[in-house]
Amino acid sequence: MNTDAAKPLSANEAEVGLTSPVYTVGPIGRTDIVKYAGAGGDFNPIHHDEVWAVSIGLPSVFSMGLFQGGLSSRLASDWIGLKNLTSFGTRFRSQVWPGEVLKIRGEIIEVVAGPDGTAVKAAITVTNEDGTDVKVQALATGVLPR
Repeated sequence: MNTDAAKPLSANEAEVGLTSPVYTVGPIGRTDIVKYAGAGGDFNPIHHDEVWAVSIGLPSVFSMGLFQGGLSSRLASDWIGLKNLTSFGTRFRSQVWPGEVLKIRGEIIEVVAGPDGTAVKAAITVTNEDGTDVKVQALATGVLPR
């Protein structure tokens, strides 16, 4: 992952519209996909068997959605702070093919000051390199200590 690691937010800097550093990942290789299959236990042949994938009409094998979900969670945990996260969810939108480069971005969409800290909600998006194909949309919430 090629990143300028996100410095965890402080309650004082959290504001709606604030954007994260952009993480760049890739190009995604077949080895990355197979390694994630082993780590996650997802051995569906659409992810590792090129001949089978093509035989059912796909252009190639493709990455598991949870791989991109994991990449987006990395940005959330770096930026909001792992110990500050209270929830994280993803929605898979589009397949990731071998050779693609991914961009991962976050934006604060809600900030609420409270007695225990500042609650934040961040929209995190994983896209192809030029931003025209959304692969994953994620929502992360957390409480930033005062």
